[in-house]
Amino acid sequence: MLDRIAKFFDRLDGDEATPAQDELPLAAAALLLEAARTDDTVTDAERTHIIAAVRSHFRLTDTEAATLYEEARAQTRGPSHLYDYVRIINDHCPPDQRLWLIEMLWEVAYADGALNDLESNLLRRLGGLLAVSDVERGAARKRVLERLGYPAD
Repeated sequence: MLDRIAKFFDRLDGDEATPAQDELPLAAAALLLEAARTDDTVTDAERTHIIAAVRSHFRLTDTEAATLYEEARAQTRGPSHLYDYVRIINDHCPPDQRLWLIEMLWEVAYADGALNDLESNLLRRLGGLLAVSDVERGAARKRVLERLGYPAD
């Protein structure tokens, strides 16, 4: 796992190799972190949601999920590679199979109990970049609100 993480981040720094399917979890974790960081802080609740989401979706061990989170955190501290991560998702997931990421992003956005304007804006932009319609994005948001026990607004 650590070798795959290192290769992924090496390529973001300039190597043009084709991304492997194993890099999908890394791109997803990085986008989830970008969503959590929109308000300049990552709360414990957001961190927990990110690790749980990637662990569950990608069937990782606790150690692999925590390592993935830490590597993505280190990588996303500098300039944003948002488009690199989106490209990896788009390369490996057909448009009709990208809602899982949108739902995970909504869960991270609501992990601290509130949605701020920056988080909402990022989700709208990512929906467009991932070719997820506003209707699908809105439906995903409603499912997440229901799952988390928050009232739909």
